[in-house]
Amino acid sequence: MASMAQQFNGLRCAPLSSSRLSKPFSSRHLQNRARSLPVQAAVITSPIPSPQVKERFKLKEIFEEAYERCRNAPVEGISFTVEDFHSAIEKYDFNSEVGTKVKGTVFCTDANGALVDITAKSSAYLPLQEACIHRIKHVEEAGIYPGLRQEFVIIGENEADDSLVLSLRSIQYDLAWERCRQLQAEDVVVKGKVVDANKGGVVAVVEGLRGFVPFSQISTKSTAEELLMKEIPLKFVEVDEEQSRLVLSNRKAVADSQAQLGIGSVVIGTVQSLKPYGAFIDIGGVNGLLHVSQISHDRISDIATVLQPGDTLKVMILSHDRERGRVSLSTKKLEPTPGDMIRNPKLVFEKAEEMAQTFRQRIAYAEAMARADMLKFQPESGLTLTTDGILGPMTPELPVEGLDLNDVPPAEE
Repeated sequence: MASMAQQFNGLRCAPLSSSRLSKPFSSRHLQNRARSLPVQAAVITSPIPSPQVKERFKLKEIFEEAYERCRNAPVEGISFTVEDFHSAIEKYDFNSEVGTKVKGTVFCTDANGALVDITAKSSAYLPLQEACIHRIKHVEEAGIYPGLRQEFVIIGENEADDSLVLSLRSIQYDLAWERCRQLQAEDVVVKGKVVDANKGGVVAVVEGLRGFVPFSQISTKSTAEELLMKEIPLKFVEVDEEQSRLVLSNRKAVADSQAQLGIGSVVIGTVQSLKPYGAFIDIGGVNGLLHVSQISHDRISDIATVLQPGDTLKVMILSHDRERGRVSLSTKKLEPTPGDMIRNPKLVFEKAEEMAQTFRQRIAYAEAMARADMLKFQPESGLTLTTDGILGPMTPELPVEGLDLNDVPPAEE
């Protein structure tokens, strides 16, 4: 250790001049100093750029080039002109006033409604109660799913976020009124479901609208409670959209249906109820009685063994009292052989039209015979009954003055 100290003591540094200490290093001096350094030393001390640094430099160059283009030639190579821009603005600009119809696309649904894109500054909202003319629990029940493109009507604005409130219900109401006007003009019979009642009549839903049926326009003697939730035939009496008045008549609809009921015609009916004396059958809104004696040629002690409420069957119109609104029905006349209605009702329904035709022919022949008896001694009518049972003009064989019974020879000598 002593020898090393002696060696350090032997070292002497040249004294620094005061002039050199008083002058700081200049930037030019540093640059000259850097040039005098060997190239190898410079290479060793400079860091090697990483890939991230190179990427930053590249992006910087791209940005600088784009910046220069924007300053010197901002629309170079762009075909979209100012006129195109204004045209695009007008295309997506729409009137947001209440009552305006707009096209929109549903992109989200929830329990309370649906969000709709109508290309406005914010999305519009379709509340659940405005999604359908009928009462629903979810918008999907009305066929509203994400992706559905539909026409909506603006009914308001949400002040909280300036979004528009839309409705499909309003559009459907307009279509329903138009449909009712058309049905009234065509004087057709429609089905309506009774949903409510008051002291003056019942309320029935037709085409999604609530119509009023006065008790005076109901053909049956059923109470309002008995008619609730049942479908009845109706005709339009008054359709006034401005006053929101829809008046209907069950009596007119039933009268129209009854006018088509001919004696001997076969209709399809549904068993409504059973009584000890027969079954009441609904035949297109008209209640007819199928008496126990008209069910089958064989005796029936219990109707429930043959028919049940809700059964669908074919029946024949036996009689029709339009003044009293009573229709008598029969399946007995449709039996190919006596007792088929009990043993094989399917065969009865298959042969119903054929058996009814035979019945009508027998009725026609009986009526012709009755008319012939009335005209037998009335030669001035000029009609007589042919050998086929058809009422027609007198033949030369029958004198115009009538038949002289004294001239008829006895059948036997």
